[in-house]
Amino acid sequence: CERRSLTLSLPLPLSCFIADPLAGLNMATLRNLKIKTSTCKRIVKELHSYEKEVEREVAKTADMKEKGADPYDLKQQENVLAESRMMIPDCRKRLEAALADLKGTLAELETANQKEGQEIDEARSSIAEVEQLFQATDV
Repeated sequence: CERRSLTLSLPLPLSCFIADPLAGLNMATLRNLKIKTSTCKRIVKELHSYEKEVEREVAKTADMKEKGADPYDLKQQENVLAESRMMIPDCRKRLEAALADLKGTLAELETANQKEGQEIDEARSSIAEVEQLFQATDV
């Protein structure tokens, strides 16, 4: 009976294939940067949507008051308006948190000497847009 030895082929670590060990980190961080940039953009759109909704609901409430609508219907409309208004501060808080995450990831990449690229340019653009939005609404 011949005995054969089994050799297990283990996958090589990723560092064997990457000349620069930080390159894998940068790839993951670039992906995170892209995700966080998209998150900021989505929350900005959401914030604008809530602001437009509040404008529509204010106009609708004023129109109902002007036409002498039923008090119950008017109260319901005022509740809808109040709910819409409550969403704006919540959305701003989420945007502030997303902005802080984005800035942190960008800083992490910059300390790893990754200062150029499409993802980085988009992140900087998003940061500038969000900061401008905050300055415009704080005035």
